[in-house]
Amino acid sequence: MSKAELIEEIAKEVRVCVNCSLWKRRRKAVPGEGDTDASVMLVGEAPGYWEDAKGLPFVGAAGKVLDALLEKINLPRENVFITNVVKCRPPENRAPKPDEIESCTSLFLDRQISLIQPRIVVTLGRHSTAYILSRAGFVTETTEGITQLRGRVYQTRFLDLPVLVIPMFHPAAVLHNPRYREALESDFELLQNELKKLGHA
Repeated sequence: MSKAELIEEIAKEVRVCVNCSLWKRRRKAVPGEGDTDASVMLVGEAPGYWEDAKGLPFVGAAGKVLDALLEKINLPRENVFITNVVKCRPPENRAPKPDEIESCTSLFLDRQISLIQPRIVVTLGRHSTAYILSRAGFVTETTEGITQLRGRVYQTRFLDLPVLVIPMFHPAAVLHNPRYREALESDFELLQNELKKLGHA
């Protein structure tokens, strides 16, 4: 099987998953989408209303913010792979619970990262940041503010893969507080600089 076919097999599993209670209220699970050979993987928190309706990641208001940020650094959305820590929408957009994160990441996200083998993992929000950095050997609690973690590049290993982890605010933060846009734009410039160093100008 090709890498793309293996990623699609995971997506099929995601769409019928009943491993935690989130499946009971979902309309569509959201496996993720994008280039399966991407150098950059964006990992958000969980699907929202429009993602749940369409089965695609970052297609609502936060997705429009993300698209604009990607466009600003000349990184086409189709050249990255976008997914979430949790693949089904939590009720009322609440934060995912630890058992939901554990269930979903072990079944799906870890396998997606292992297959895609991105050079850079961008974590959008505190839950994806806490999960990736803790698995990569950095001790972080979900209570630790993303404000303290963003703006830096963490050179580490994830599932024995050498990766650069770049934590950022979730694009939805801009919708609630426009002052976060400047920080997000700065972090995307940081991403752009790291891509240049890797020869992806």
